Amino acid sequence: MAAAPVEVPRFAGLHIPPIDRLLIRVIPPVLIIGVIIWVLTNPVDAAAAISEMRTFVTGRFTWLFILYSVFTVVVCIWLATSKVGKIRLGGPNAKPQHSKFAWYSMLFACGQGIGLIFWSVAEPIMLRDENPVIPAGPSGGAEGAIVWTYFHWGLTAWAMYCVVAVCLAYSHHNLGKTLTFREATVDILPRWSRRGAGVVVELLAIIATVLGLATSFGFAAMQFSSGITSFTGIAASPVMWFMVILIFAGITSVSAIVGINKGMARISSVNSILSIVLVVAVLIFGPTLFIISNMSQTFGSFMANFVDMSMWTDSGLATTTLASWQDSWNGWWTVFIWCWVIAFSPFVAGFIARISRGRTIREFVLGVTVIPTLIVMVWVAVIGSAAIFYDDKSDRGISAAVAADTSAGLFAMLDAVPVVGTILLVVATILVATYYVTSLDSGIYALSEFVSAPHKSGPVFRVVLVLSVGTVTTVLLTLGGTAVVDTVQTGTIIGAFPFSFVILLMIVNLIRRLLKRDKAIKRLERDINNPDPTLIVVPDPRKEGAVRLVSAEVDLEDRAARE
Repeated sequence: MAAAPVEVPRFAGLHIPPIDRLLIRVIPPVLIIGVIIWVLTNPVDAAAAISEMRTFVTGRFTWLFILYSVFTVVVCIWLATSKVGKIRLGGPNAKPQHSKFAWYSMLFACGQGIGLIFWSVAEPIMLRDENPVIPAGPSGGAEGAIVWTYFHWGLTAWAMYCVVAVCLAYSHHNLGKTLTFREATVDILPRWSRRGAGVVVELLAIIATVLGLATSFGFAAMQFSSGITSFTGIAASPVMWFMVILIFAGITSVSAIVGINKGMARISSVNSILSIVLVVAVLIFGPTLFIISNMSQTFGSFMANFVDMSMWTDSGLATTTLASWQDSWNGWWTVFIWCWVIAFSPFVAGFIARISRGRTIREFVLGVTVIPTLIVMVWVAVIGSAAIFYDDKSDRGISAAVAADTSAGLFAMLDAVPVVGTILLVVATILVATYYVTSLDSGIYALSEFVSAPHKSGPVFRVVLVLSVGTVTTVLLTLGGTAVVDTVQTGTIIGAFPFSFVILLMIVNLIRRLLKRDKAIKRLERDINNPDPTLIVVPDPRKEGAVRLVSAEVDLEDRAARE
């Protein structure tokens, strides 16, 4: 009987000792439960403590986050333009598992869909009267508001996701490591420190993923409820939030059972189609001439001011002691958003890495940075410009809606679109649901990999993770309300500060791996991805940490000789 085909890449990483695996499985839920109890029982003290930490990070380390973001852009440029860009993830014979449309849809939905829907109106409206770097024009700061939204959700944010994703992808698809942060990081450290460092790195990734998903789940439930309210008049309430969470969790559970290649890909494709419908409808039925004119003007302003925005630290604040992060523009915006991106990197990058087998590093980098950036800029140019236009026409009516409820801004703008406004309210509400389901779905896949690697997680385990995240979200919303969810999310973002050092170490390790890639490593990459079921992986005594493929019969003979 023919041997069963093997799954590639073949595992060539480290097997985790039982005690380490126990720590990785037990400590995160204990810490998360402890954080939730602390926030729920002492909401005022917890909010004050987290606010003080946010002030400390903003006041002392704004320069670090700015330089970190610039560094990721530079690394992406190097990966895309140097000879390492020719390296194919999964070895020279690997083929992409998804079409380009499905691939773009999944990575965009995972990385930014729900955030962009939330902020594409709120940020331009909130920044239209005050933003740095961009000179005020005849209409005040409206141009700068659009340009800063491009910046915060465009190239730099995607470069920050991309470098983490390519670290994980090369480690997994080419070197046979598990799709985890520890395996992509620790081999650059001294041997004596690798085991302990690996556990700490994985704990940080798991905690960031769970809390990030839970708080995003809470805000998605609130925004979906705002959408329902916008076209039905039914007031949002904890009961509605609970029903929304239940529906989202149910859809995600079905997708987790069906599998990533079917469930996630199909929902992401629906996202893309509905997003195109929404943008095109606003462009055609909204203020078309203003949108096109503003798009041209703000695209040019973005390109002219990109370097200045990238390096802006508001250095004058460094000469004083910051009383509160709220006194810093960066504390409200750039540092806040970069921390958010770093905190979400574990599950976003882990998912992007998993679905990108068969792409060259150059194709990967361009696909994860340039294409999403263009999508973001077109989306914001249409939706954000329409919001500015209708805000002026309604005597700052959109601004009033955003001030009352940030999540309601998009729906207030769409309601002003003539002829198709009501239809677009329904489309946008569905988009909130589908975008968050894809984010939760991708997060669950990444989380299951972190917890169960090197073993494969089954659909039942993934459903349990979905229900666990849903339970955390329900507790936060129903017992603490929006203030508690906001506190936990801010705390999660503060966790990005130590995690940024892990990511920097991982990037340096990737650069080291690529620069040291010799003939032996190239052979290893081919062997790791050899699907021949008659061959097995054994340690290679000629090079520490390397493996080689041999016939199963030869390996049995070797073992018999040694015995």
